[in-house]
Amino acid sequence: MTRRSHGLGLAAGAALLGLTFASAETSGAFAQETDPGQIEAANTAGGPNSASTPVFISQEVVQPTVAADEAADAGDAQPSKTGSLRQLVAATDTELALSEQMQCLAGAVYFEARGEPLAGQLAVAQVVINRADNPRFPSSYCGVVYQRAQFSFVSGGEMPRIKTGTEAWQRAKAIARIAHEGLWESEAGDSLYFHAKYVRPSWSNKKVARATISRHVFYR
Repeated sequence: MTRRSHGLGLAAGAALLGLTFASAETSGAFAQETDPGQIEAANTAGGPNSASTPVFISQEVVQPTVAADEAADAGDAQPSKTGSLRQLVAATDTELALSEQMQCLAGAVYFEARGEPLAGQLAVAQVVINRADNPRFPSSYCGVVYQRAQFSFVSGGEMPRIKTGTEAWQRAKAIARIAHEGLWESEAGDSLYFHAKYVRPSWSNKKVARATISRHVFYR
């Protein structure tokens, strides 16, 4: 599945298509290693899905929210015809409704990385997209996000409530659309996994590190 073939009704490369989503909110988690048929135990208490046997969640990440909506994105400048990622996010219309698939993508960005710089948020979106394009994972954004034990913010097969009136949610929607349309190159590249820097899951020794962005390390 390519990032332009999820049945989302978004024109490829269109610079100002809008996004809106349903409401929800809670803490974040992070995506790590998944090997089909293998189950890894969590390094610490797991989060909402800790009752289920985790596949590659080694520790829940609760993203800081105190300054999340005002987070400065110091590392987001990148030479481009559009100027910077921050400028591209600001220019992206997020007011029109979009599909369930894009809501899943933006929700992952919101819960996993809303306290991260824009480059880190984009990298999380890129991992979801890369997984959807990889035959080892489900072939849609929602399939990737709701895959069992992959993202601990998902509880009982549902995404928590999001504070839709926050700047963090508006940024997440813009980042999802930018990543889906390939409007900005992510430092994460072809990464399929990531974890917080303060943990060292055993699976990371078998992967190739692609980028370290703020508090997350991304791997292929």
